Amino acid sequence: MWPRLVNAAVGLWLMAAPAVLGYGGAARTNDRIVGPVAAAVAVIAVWEASRSLRWANVGAGLWLVLAPWFLDYGALPLLHSTAAGFVLMTFAVIPGRMTARLGGGWGALLPGRRVPPEEGG
Repeated sequence: MWPRLVNAAVGLWLMAAPAVLGYGGAARTNDRIVGPVAAAVAVIAVWEASRSLRWANVGAGLWLVLAPWFLDYGALPLLHSTAAGFVLMTFAVIPGRMTARLGGGWGALLPGRRVPPEEGG
Protein backbone atom coordinates (compact mmCIF):
# COMPACT_ATOMS: atom_id res chain seq x y z
CA MET A 1 0.00 0.00 0.00
CA TRP A 2 2.77 2.45 0.82
CA PRO A 3 4.17 2.51 -2.76
CA ARG A 4 0.74 3.65 -3.99
CA LEU A 5 0.69 6.40 -1.35
CA VAL A 6 4.12 7.59 -2.49
CA ASN A 7 2.87 7.76 -6.08
CA ALA A 8 -0.27 9.62 -4.96
CA ALA A 9 1.98 12.15 -3.20
CA VAL A 10 4.10 12.51 -6.35
CA GLY A 11 0.92 13.16 -8.34
CA LEU A 12 -0.15 15.85 -5.88
CA TRP A 13 3.34 17.35 -5.97
CA LEU A 14 3.24 17.49 -9.78
CA MET A 15 0.11 19.63 -9.55
CA ALA A 16 1.77 22.06 -7.11
CA ALA A 17 5.33 22.04 -8.50
CA PRO A 18 4.88 24.65 -11.26
CA ALA A 19 3.69 27.23 -8.72
CA VAL A 20 6.25 26.24 -6.05
CA LEU A 21 9.24 26.01 -8.39
CA GLY A 22 8.11 28.84 -10.66
CA TYR A 23 8.10 27.34 -14.13
CA GLY A 24 5.50 27.63 -16.86
CA GLY A 25 4.82 26.78 -20.46
CA ALA A 26 4.57 23.21 -21.67
CA ALA A 27 6.19 21.85 -18.49
CA ARG A 28 3.48 23.41 -16.31
CA THR A 29 0.69 22.15 -18.54
CA ASN A 30 2.18 18.66 -18.68
CA ASP A 31 2.60 18.43 -14.89
CA ARG A 32 -0.94 19.64 -14.31
CA ILE A 33 -2.27 16.92 -16.61
CA VAL A 34 -0.05 14.02 -15.52
CA GLY A 35 -0.25 14.89 -11.80
CA PRO A 36 -3.97 14.27 -11.26
CA VAL A 37 -3.88 11.17 -13.47
CA ALA A 38 -0.96 9.69 -11.51
CA ALA A 39 -2.57 10.51 -8.15
CA ALA A 40 -5.92 9.02 -9.17
CA VAL A 41 -4.32 5.85 -10.53
CA ALA A 42 -2.28 5.43 -7.34
CA VAL A 43 -5.29 5.91 -5.06
CA ILE A 44 -7.43 3.47 -7.05
CA ALA A 45 -4.58 0.91 -7.08
CA VAL A 46 -4.45 0.86 -3.28
CA TRP A 47 -7.22 -1.76 -3.23
CA GLU A 48 -6.29 -5.32 -4.10
CA ALA A 49 -9.02 -5.74 -6.70
CA SER A 50 -7.62 -2.86 -8.76
CA ARG A 51 -3.92 -3.30 -7.88
CA SER A 52 -2.89 -4.04 -11.47
CA LEU A 53 -3.89 -0.49 -12.44
CA ARG A 54 -0.60 0.57 -10.85
CA TRP A 55 1.10 -0.28 -14.15
CA ALA A 56 -0.51 2.82 -15.69
CA ASN A 57 1.87 4.89 -13.56
CA VAL A 58 4.80 3.20 -15.31
CA GLY A 59 3.50 4.80 -18.51
CA ALA A 60 2.96 8.15 -16.79
CA GLY A 61 6.48 8.02 -15.36
CA LEU A 62 7.96 7.09 -18.71
CA TRP A 63 6.16 10.05 -20.29
CA LEU A 64 7.54 12.38 -17.60
CA VAL A 65 11.06 11.18 -18.40
CA LEU A 66 10.59 11.58 -22.16
CA ALA A 67 8.45 14.74 -22.23
CA PRO A 68 11.31 17.24 -21.74
CA TRP A 69 12.88 16.02 -24.98
CA PHE A 70 9.64 16.36 -26.94
CA LEU A 71 8.33 19.56 -25.34
CA ASP A 72 11.64 21.46 -24.99
CA TYR A 73 11.75 22.14 -21.23
CA GLY A 74 14.21 24.36 -19.44
CA ALA A 75 16.84 22.95 -17.05
CA LEU A 76 14.81 22.98 -13.81
CA PRO A 77 11.63 21.44 -15.28
CA LEU A 78 13.78 18.85 -17.08
CA LEU A 79 15.39 17.70 -13.82
CA HIS A 80 12.08 17.80 -11.97
CA SER A 81 10.18 15.87 -14.61
CA THR A 82 12.90 13.24 -14.91
CA ALA A 83 13.09 12.71 -11.14
CA ALA A 84 9.32 12.55 -10.73
CA GLY A 85 9.07 10.13 -13.64
CA PHE A 86 11.65 7.75 -12.19
CA VAL A 87 9.95 7.86 -8.78
CA LEU A 88 6.57 7.06 -10.37
CA MET A 89 7.99 4.16 -12.36
CA THR A 90 9.98 2.75 -9.45
CA PHE A 91 7.07 2.70 -7.01
CA ALA A 92 4.58 1.50 -9.62
CA VAL A 93 6.43 -1.77 -10.16
CA ILE A 94 6.42 -2.67 -6.44
CA PRO A 95 3.61 -5.23 -6.28
CA GLY A 96 2.30 -4.97 -2.73
CA ARG A 97 0.95 -7.76 -0.57
CA MET A 98 -2.18 -9.60 -1.63
CA THR A 99 -4.26 -10.96 1.25
CA ALA A 100 -7.18 -12.47 -0.67
CA ARG A 101 -7.91 -14.32 -3.89
CA LEU A 102 -10.15 -12.21 -6.02
CA GLY A 103 -11.71 -14.73 -8.40
CA GLY A 104 -9.07 -15.06 -11.12
CA GLY A 105 -9.81 -11.83 -12.98
CA TRP A 106 -10.72 -11.78 -16.66
CA GLY A 107 -8.91 -15.08 -17.18
CA ALA A 108 -11.67 -16.83 -15.20
CA LEU A 109 -14.05 -16.10 -18.09
CA LEU A 110 -12.02 -18.14 -20.57
CA PRO A 111 -13.38 -21.59 -21.45
CA GLY A 112 -11.73 -24.49 -19.63
CA ARG A 113 -10.32 -22.33 -16.87
CA ARG A 114 -11.47 -22.98 -13.33
CA VAL A 115 -11.31 -20.60 -10.43
CA PRO A 116 -9.81 -22.43 -7.45
CA PRO A 117 -11.97 -22.44 -4.30
CA GLU A 118 -11.14 -20.06 -1.46
CA GLU A 119 -8.90 -21.55 1.20
CA GLY A 120 -10.66 -22.46 4.41
CA GLY A 121 -14.10 -21.83 3.00
